Amino acid sequence: MTMNEQVAREVLLVRAIENSDPRHEVLSADDRKYASRSAQELAQWQAAEQQTALTPELFLEKRAQQILKKIAERTPGFAALSKPRNLLKLGGWILPAAALLLGACADRIGDPHRVDLLSAPLLLILAWNLLVYLALLIGLALPGSGKHRLGSSLARQLGGRKITLPRRLPYALSAALPLFFSEWSAASAPLLTARLKRIMHGSAALFAVGAVLSLYARGFLSEYRAGWESTFLDAGQVHALLAALFWPVISLFRMHGFSAADIATLRFTESASPAGGAAWVYLYGATLLLLVVLPRLALAAYAGWQAGRLSANFPIDLRQAYFLKLTAGIGAAAAIVRVFPYSFTIDEARDKGLNAAVKMLLGEQARVMLRPSIGYGEEAPEALSSAKLDDPEITLSLALFNLSATPEKENHGALLDCLRAAAPRGVAAWIDESGYIERVGGQPGGAARIGERVAVWRQFCEQHQVAASIVNLLDPANSAPPLEHGQTALDRAP
Repeated sequence: MTMNEQVAREVLLVRAIENSDPRHEVLSADDRKYASRSAQELAQWQAAEQQTALTPELFLEKRAQQILKKIAERTPGFAALSKPRNLLKLGGWILPAAALLLGACADRIGDPHRVDLLSAPLLLILAWNLLVYLALLIGLALPGSGKHRLGSSLARQLGGRKITLPRRLPYALSAALPLFFSEWSAASAPLLTARLKRIMHGSAALFAVGAVLSLYARGFLSEYRAGWESTFLDAGQVHALLAALFWPVISLFRMHGFSAADIATLRFTESASPAGGAAWVYLYGATLLLLVVLPRLALAAYAGWQAGRLSANFPIDLRQAYFLKLTAGIGAAAAIVRVFPYSFTIDEARDKGLNAAVKMLLGEQARVMLRPSIGYGEEAPEALSSAKLDDPEITLSLALFNLSATPEKENHGALLDCLRAAAPRGVAAWIDESGYIERVGGQPGGAARIGERVAVWRQFCEQHQVAASIVNLLDPANSAPPLEHGQTALDRAP
């Protein structure tokens, strides 16, 4: 089973709310347990009725519905704030209609009784569309990382939402909604990009249709004279230009061609040209149909297919920490946390604490893959060369440091940067405080020194764009608050 766009939106909204509510001000622990329990029952009932397996996606869908319903009952203004906007859907009707009208007006500039063979509006329509096709072909040849950067950026701008929050909205919801809209605009960027492409290609096709309809409509009400005029081009050059322009339709539809002599006789003078304009209207109409309307409609149809596929099967990585913890035991694969200790020897007691902390974060099925400790001063690329950093089975790559150490950019920072650049599912840093507490915790001013060291490590990890949590591997139960903080940051990690 997969998630559609609406379900994915609700699931991500609930995640933002829960991650922004560590003190359970909006959703108590009982609320969350009840939502999980009732969601599992509803999901099991639906799966049995449909004779399908219970999946994590179905469970998360039911759970999100339960939680959003509960919040809406307690906070009436929340429902209106959380609803999706339909600006893009509205634009999908307005922009193509406006393009059709503009296209109908594009060729009405000038004498309504003549067909200008060098019509600037029609030539610009053709030139612009050919440049777009060239840009699309160039985009296909570019590396994948930069292909859709502009489209995704525009989609994120349109998908982002500036909201005015009510004064009485609980603080956790006030923090969750902006976070959700930011995360949703990033997650839905491919879908919004496909929809934008469908609208733009459809509008371009209708713009050309409007221009063609305008040509034919005027031909029914008035008699065209065909011809051309130019200050810089002679008849031979105009013939070469038009022959290249109309070659596709003349060859494909077996239409009558023209010679350089024919073009020379069509130069506008003070006397009326004897040549009728019907043949040239057919040529321009067929050219716009072949080079603009049909390709743009095909591109719009492809973009529409992409949008429909993404909307029906919205991509969400359910191997993130938040989802793995919720769906543990419901058909979800066990989380695998790969740990890279840096200048840190893990003894038996801390090894047990590490496993316990990971299970607290990701569920009882989570497994730890402990890598050999990296020596101080060892180059990060060399130390990590034996690890398959891009392994898709790894849920989290975790750098484990000792709070006693002073973070250094060329050592600890190099490890974080190397991991962040190569690990596909994100990186987090855990800093073990157990050894430092044993050393200075009982000394006068020890608590202040520990607080200062924690602040330094948090700032250091933030500078390297890695989520940081302070843990106590000898007493992981007391590390619950920082683990929850790390979970939130982990799910937002790039």
